Amino acid sequence: GPGPEFRRPAPPPQTGWERLRELWQRDERQRYPEETINIFKAAFTAGVAGWLYGGLPAFAQARKAFIDGSHGELFQNRADAVQSAHRAGLRSFIRYGWRWSWRVAAFVTIFNVVSTSLSAYRNKTSIGNFASAGAFTGALFRMHLGLQGLAGGFVFGTACGIPAGGLLIIMEKLAGETLQEKRNRERRELYEQKLAEW
Repeated sequence: GPGPEFRRPAPPPQTGWERLRELWQRDERQRYPEETINIFKAAFTAGVAGWLYGGLPAFAQARKAFIDGSHGELFQNRADAVQSAHRAGLRSFIRYGWRWSWRVAAFVTIFNVVSTSLSAYRNKTSIGNFASAGAFTGALFRMHLGLQGLAGGFVFGTACGIPAGGLLIIMEKLAGETLQEKRNRERRELYEQKLAEW
């Protein structure tokens, strides 16, 4: 058959499923789409934020508890006492930090994957996508608590998703176009350029 340079270039994806599939595929420059990279960046940031949120108070509390509990103990010197208090704090920082870190990262990642997938599938960014993603993620996280937990998670997730989505939409509006619009425009331009070369 004809070589790749003689084949007519493939048009941009038309259906929701095609757009969804494209989210997880690299382009000819071996790069993932911007939305997909943003999901990874947000997961990392959420993990760090969760770790600090869980770890810092735990560190301070464990250090204080150690100091309060060790008044009767004999230490070789002040430095030894301070070091032991720090170690107790650090152990707590790692343990509680990790507990929060993976939970916050997982929550943010699931929320972003669902809202990005909905936007790609429906080919538009809307508050509804974020509300649905929030409701889904919240329900998923509280599912193990039975029906009541499920309902609570649903409400909590929706309440988080709407302002988060609103904020993202405002930021995109300030940038002049949504990621979805930018992507469609770039796809169209690339396709037209390839057609012209063909």
